[in-house]
Amino acid sequence: MCDDRTVPDERVSTAVPDDLIAGWRAFVGDTASAGTAMNDVIRRYAESHRRYHGVDHLVQVVRRVNELLQAEPDHPQGVGADTIVLAAWFHDAVYDPRADDNERRSADLAGTVLRTLGLPAHTIAAVDRLVMATRDHRPSGLDEAILLDADLAVLGAVPDVYATYVRQVRAEYAHVSDDEWRVGRSSVLRHLLSAPIFVTATAAEANDQAVQNLGAELIGLRSGRTAK
Repeated sequence: MCDDRTVPDERVSTAVPDDLIAGWRAFVGDTASAGTAMNDVIRRYAESHRRYHGVDHLVQVVRRVNELLQAEPDHPQGVGADTIVLAAWFHDAVYDPRADDNERRSADLAGTVLRTLGLPAHTIAAVDRLVMATRDHRPSGLDEAILLDADLAVLGAVPDVYATYVRQVRAEYAHVSDDEWRVGRSSVLRHLLSAPIFVTATAAEANDQAVQNLGAELIGLRSGRTAK
């Protein structure tokens, strides 16, 4: 696995906005060990092989989770808002485009870190479930829907932003041939299009745009085009 954690502490401390760091500290703790754990997570998102799933993605997902938590009329039952935010921090903490178990390894990392920091077992179990839900993006409840809608928010972006996202993900899979990319990416798109992409009432407003974006990309892949 690529594990190029070479980001110095001064860059780590400024890589994520202060309000997100404050949220981490409020829930996980403002101790030296909690700060070290946070910096390690940020370093992971700053690995050199990440083109889309980097620190910007982490920030965008955490911010969108917070927005959806405020906007949704029905608060997730049994899982605190902080738990969903914490799952957002860890959801892509392990990301190796050559592997097929990133979600499992991210969830396992979360469990190890959170147990070390003394968080309760029920919180750790909820984070594990939420992170694993990002594997197939089929939410089983509102808490999972909030995380997944935040994770996939870029799919409903304007076409230029969506095109940039596709190029960045293609760059992460530079080791894959164009033919392999077309097959694999087409399968992902068909899976996403087989059900509503966004589930929460707020995010669902972007479903039409997302369907247009994914449909146009799928047509392009079928005609032999690939992102560069």
